[in-house]
Formats: sequence, structure tokens, C-alpha cells
Amino acid sequence: MISPHPQEPDNSQQPDSEPLPARMINEFAYCPRLFYLEHVEGLFVHNADTIEGSQQHKRVDGKTDALPAAEDAEEKKIHARSVTLASDKLGVIAKLDLVETEGQFATPVDYKRGQPKKLDDGSLTAWDPERIQVCVQALVLREHGYQCTHAIIYFFETKQRVTIAIDDPLIELTMQTILDARQTMNRRVLPLPLVDSPKCPRCSLVSICLPDETTCCTQNVASNKGATGQMYLFDMEPRFGDSQVISDEATKPLRQLITARDQRKPLYLNTQGYSVGISSQVLNVKYKQKTVQQIRLNDINQVNLFGAVQVTTQAIQALLAAEIPLIYFSFGGWFHGMTQPIGLKNIMWRREQFRMADRGDFCLALAKSLVSGKIRNGRTLLMRNHVAPPDRTLKFMKAIDFEVSRAESLSQLLGLEGVAARAYFEEFTGMIKVNRLGGDEEFPGDEIDGNSPKSDSAITFDFNSRNRRPPRDPVNALLSLGYSLLAKDLTIACAATGLDPYLGFYHQPRFGRPALALDLMEPFRPLIVDSSVLSAINQRMVTENDFIAAGNAVALTPSGRKGFYRAYEARMDQLVTHPLFGYRVSYRRLLEIQVRLLARVLLGELRVYPTFVTR
Repeated sequence: MISPHPQEPDNSQQPDSEPLPARMINEFAYCPRLFYLEHVEGLFVHNADTIEGSQQHKRVDGKTDALPAAEDAEEKKIHARSVTLASDKLGVIAKLDLVETEGQFATPVDYKRGQPKKLDDGSLTAWDPERIQVCVQALVLREHGYQCTHAIIYFFETKQRVTIAIDDPLIELTMQTILDARQTMNRRVLPLPLVDSPKCPRCSLVSICLPDETTCCTQNVASNKGATGQMYLFDMEPRFGDSQVISDEATKPLRQLITARDQRKPLYLNTQGYSVGISSQVLNVKYKQKTVQQIRLNDINQVNLFGAVQVTTQAIQALLAAEIPLIYFSFGGWFHGMTQPIGLKNIMWRREQFRMADRGDFCLALAKSLVSGKIRNGRTLLMRNHVAPPDRTLKFMKAIDFEVSRAESLSQLLGLEGVAARAYFEEFTGMIKVNRLGGDEEFPGDEIDGNSPKSDSAITFDFNSRNRRPPRDPVNALLSLGYSLLAKDLTIACAATGLDPYLGFYHQPRFGRPALALDLMEPFRPLIVDSSVLSAINQRMVTENDFIAAGNAVALTPSGRKGFYRAYEARMDQLVTHPLFGYRVSYRRLLEIQVRLLARVLLGELRVYPTFVTR
């Protein structure tokens, strides 16, 4: 019989009384934040440990046996595998790997990877989350009429069976854990991350949770008092505070719990007439019925189609199943949209996004931080790459950055951004080396590619100002294509995180425009796109012969686009030191981190958005 407990859950008084899986109660005991991310927000990512655990459970889960009712149980021993039982009284549901019964006596057996906990006296037991999980299973068996005095945990790594006594202290701990888990679920507030915990490095959700990064951002605001140096009198709604630009001061590196870069690469299909099919998880790219390339799905993280490239329904379905977005561009590089899986089910994030978009003070504060980051990063690019950085322009951009912090409306901020951009692009030509070196200068790779440094074309890399729709010179054509690619990558990052890419805070909503992606890309325009354009030109990855002129418009040839894609992806794959966290990640990984940090701001976990500003 179950001992009465004063803290027993009362599901009739709970706003959300869906049964809690025993595995999720285990997760809550292990880490409340992990429980919330998995059970409430529906997030899950595999890593080596979870894959190994799934493989080890295949034999257990491969067969489902019926467990007889306790009153009908025979005296002989019965082994029932993969048994699912629920408890209305406790509000839980448990899937038992194995139940060993003899008459009305039942013993749940749970299979775990790893090894048991060794006590000081040399005896073996299990960790609290595992003990709580098997206790839940035992309580469910008791409610179904069985007598259950102990449970067994089998550890795959050491091949040991550890007996867990279902005593009153464990039952009390389990009941309190169930109560706390349900209260956490119903509060709809993400629990705080663990601080410097040894549990984090092997957690499969560490790249989503960002425990050390979240703690660092919180401590950074507490110690530096934000960008304005002003503390809040009342800290009731921290999301509405002033945004913050990351300080240039040296930061102690955090534990790098996430991988520096994604080993998978984007696939670009630029040749008109290509068709894409699928066979055994391998994409087959054909041209005129002849296979020209084969790519494994495990090697790519997105597929970009430019112009008339056809994809079979079977290939689209395989890409959706693998959660690989399919992105559509016009032949000239205009971003049309993308095909992706249904997406995340955590509507709470998008609900908060829509709420915050209606807060004018929040929108202005965030926009000021993003525009300031764009100006500061553009100024840094000029100082690094200009042949003779003009002191007048640098001082002017610094003054505009100061005025940005005092802007009182989005329209005023838009004007300041335009003034700073005009000053920046007036000096852009000073970073283009081919304009300084002259036509007789040899460039590495010209002989290999068969290109001549001299061009018979009237098209040159002269650049006077930013123009678009259509771009009227080669540099502007490259910039427009690059900004389109960056908007695409941030749209993918926003959608993958669970935010709506089409609702921004600085760029106002407009049909078909990914406003949030455009917001977040502002500080990265100089660092990623402008830098890629300069590399493509200065390293002769794109030459004057890679452009065609039609009237006032200038467009890239297919070979020119391929050259720029290489430059862009090389930049996205380049490692950069995060000025706040101190570790090195690729720009593509950095975009994902920044989107997730914004989500933390929208949910109220972080007070300010840490805009990325390079040193």
C-alpha cells in the first residue's frame, strides 16, 4: 500500500493535468531546466550518449508484453517487457522496460547506460534521478494492485543489477519531485540554468540551453549595469530594460560546451536544368538525365536552389524528415522562401515575441543596440582593411553611434543608420585592393583558374555608393547577393529556434519580408557579407569577367556566383572569438547562438540582448 503523504499531487486543481512521463520526472530530478526544455517546449537533440542509449534499448523496446491484472496473476514467474501503465491518482505514466512478477508481487527492472553509484562503504546504489524513476514505476504497480517492495536497475556499462528499496524516504522524495515538476510545468517559466555543473558538458540540449552563456550574460549586466550604466529601481519586467552592446573588456573564457562549427555544409545548386532526386538517403543531382553529383543527407544542413532547379517529391519528403530546409532563390539571387518541417511546437516563444513586438520601448531599445553594433563593426572593418582609414570618417561614425544611443524613435534611428551607412560606403572602395594594385599585378590562383588579371570587359570594381534593385555595378551586385544569403541563413536560424522570422522589432512587418532576420543581421552585415565581398574581389575568387551588364543593371554570371558562394561559405565557416564568452565558434554557429540569446530576452530570462561587436 502507498503511504499517505501530505504533499501528494492533486491533479484536479492543476490547470494542466496531463500525465507526467516517469522519464520526465527523472529529467526534472536531474535538471529542472532540461525537464522544461524537453517536456514543456518539446525540444530534443540527439548526441552520442542518447544514440547509444537508444541502441541499447532496442532489444527491450522491440517486444511489448501484456501484464495480467494483479488479481488474475498466477504464482509462476512472469517476465513482461515494455509495459506502459498510468496512475490517475499520481498523474503519471510510466513505460517499464521489464516487470518481473510472481503472484501479486512485482518488481520493475529499468535498464540504464553508465554505471552505478558507489557508496563509501563499497555498496552500490543508483543516483537520485534513477531511484525516483523506478520509485514512480513501483508506485504505479502498487496502484494497479501489485505489491512492490523493491525495484532493480540494470547498468549496461558494468552489467550489474542494483536493487533499490521502495521505502518511505524514497517515496516522500518521489512525491515531492512529482509535485515540483508539475508546478514548474504549469508556471511556464524556464528554470534557471545549472551553474558550472559537471552535468552540462554531456547534455544533448546544451547548445539550446546555453547554461554558461546565460549565466555570463546575467552576471555581465549585474556587474556592468548594462550599456547605460544605470541600475533599475524596480526589476519587475527585466525584458523592457535598455539593450546592451557587449563590452570590449577582456572576458574570461567560458567552458565551450557547444561545438565550434557544424561539420555539415550547405548545398548550392546554381546550374539551370538540374534535377534532384533521392535514393537511400543520398541526393542524386542530374543534368539531362545524367548524374553529375551525389550527396549524402548526413553531409548537408540546407539545400539552396537558384532559378530553374527541379526537386522530386520524394527528395522533398526526405529533406523534411531529416529537418534539412530547402531554400528557393531567383536566378539572380532574390530570396523567395523555403520549405521546412512543421517546426517547433513551443508556441510560448512566439507568443512572447508577438507581445514584445507591441512594446515600443522594447523595440526601440533592441533596435538601438543592433544599429549601434552595425556602426561599430563597420568602423572596425574600415580600420582593419582600408589602405588609409580616414580619421574624419572614423570620428564621424563614432559620433553617430553616440547619437544612436539617444534616439527617441525608430524613424530617427533609421535616419541615423542611413547617415552612418553613407559615410561607411563612401570609403568602401579604399578596401578593394584590385583598384590600387593595377591591372599588371598578379594574384594567386589566376594561372590555376585560367583567369587573367586583365579584363577586356568595360566592367570594373569601381564603387561610389550603395545602390540596388537593380545593382548598377559589380560591387553592389555582390553586396546584394550576400545580404540575400545572410537573410536566408538568419531566417533558417530563427525558424529552427522557434521564433517567427517575419515579425521583427526594428524592421516593421511587411508581406513576405523576414523582418526578424533583417533585424538580427544588422551587426553582421560588415563582418560577414562585406568581408566576403572584399575577399572575393581581392583574392580574385570573382573577376570582372564574371559580370554581365544589361542596361543600367549588372549581374553575376553562373561562374561568378559560384565563386562568391565559396567566399561566403569560407567566411561563415571561419572561427571567431566571442567577445563575451571568450571561446571560438564559426560565424554560422554564432548566428544560432545570437538567435537563442534573443529568445532568452523575449522570455524574460535575460535582461538585455548582447549584440555581437568584434574587437
